[in-house]
Amino acid sequence: MTPAEIKAHCLSQPGAAHVVQWGDTQVFKVAEKMFAAHGSDAVAITLKCVSPDDAKMLIEVGAARPAKYLPRGGWVTFDLDKIDDDELRQRLTASYETVRASLPKKVQVELGEA
Repeated sequence: MTPAEIKAHCLSQPGAAHVVQWGDTQVFKVAEKMFAAHGSDAVAITLKCVSPDDAKMLIEVGAARPAKYLPRGGWVTFDLDKIDDDELRQRLTASYETVRASLPKKVQVELGEA
C-alpha cells in the first residue's frame, strides 16, 4: 500500500484522525489514542496487535519486529515491502478495533458503528 492508501484506509475508520508528530511521523489515532504510525519514508508501519501473544508470535516467526519506543502492550513494526496489501488492510483495521475497544464505552458509543 502507498502512504496515501494507508492514510485513506485509516481515516475510513469512525472517529479516526491523522496528525504529524515526532518530526515527520504520520500518526493515526482514534479518540487521541494511536493505532498506527509510519515515517514519511513509509518503509515500515507500527501497529497495535490484538494481544501481546499475537505480537510475540509475529516477532518469533519473523513477520514483524518489536516496535521501537513501544516495548510493551503488543506493538509491532511491519516492513511494508514484506506484507501484502490485503493483510496490511486487515492489520490496520484490527489495530484500530483493538485501540477503540480499550476506550471508555461512552466514547465508543460517541464514535458510532465500527
